[in-house]
Amino acid sequence: MIRFDRVSKRYPPGIDALVDLSFEAAAGELLIVSGHSGAGKSTLLKLIAAIERPTGGAVLVNGQNVGSLARGAIPYLRRNIGLVFQDQKLLFDRNAFANVLLPLAIAGFAPKEAARRVRAALDKVGLLDREKAMPIALSGGEQQRLAIARAVVGRPGLLLADEPTAHLDPDTAHDVAAIFREFHQVGVTVVIATYDATLFPEARPIRLDHGRLTQ
Repeated sequence: MIRFDRVSKRYPPGIDALVDLSFEAAAGELLIVSGHSGAGKSTLLKLIAAIERPTGGAVLVNGQNVGSLARGAIPYLRRNIGLVFQDQKLLFDRNAFANVLLPLAIAGFAPKEAARRVRAALDKVGLLDREKAMPIALSGGEQQRLAIARAVVGRPGLLLADEPTAHLDPDTAHDVAAIFREFHQVGVTVVIATYDATLFPEARPIRLDHGRLTQ
């Protein structure tokens, strides 16, 4: 499913985010990427999603070298990838339903099918009764759940999350972690960058230290 083959990523002016990183993740696996701030966790996720390109080595997803994809091919890659960012990137001028609908509208889904999928995704994260709520009216945990619903509404085979439980109270963090666990249990490959690996005790750990694999 995912393979890093001696991957390095350098940012100007010579900052090494990842150094000679190699690992593999099988389809349906749950991976936790941990490490200190600046260890390279976010960069690793961005390379998988082709948001960034490696400076050296190869990143393969389903056998495809995503670092060498033409720009026009990247949207097709991301149709099978759900992305949950640390800052959520919600649209605060649209309600919860419209936020989750956005990727389906971009992909050209028929309105009736899109609406059915949006409500199914909202139901999965416990927000079906808040579909008309604006993001500003949602709690931090609800906003994170909304971001997850938007990430999974296209039913991706791969779910990437960057610090999805950051800034949440312990009970809410455990609830959000349980949502990711449920997707993993139905066969979705899940890769989560987090400071708190204890939320996912059953996951396979990958630990980074200054861009290098330590575990």
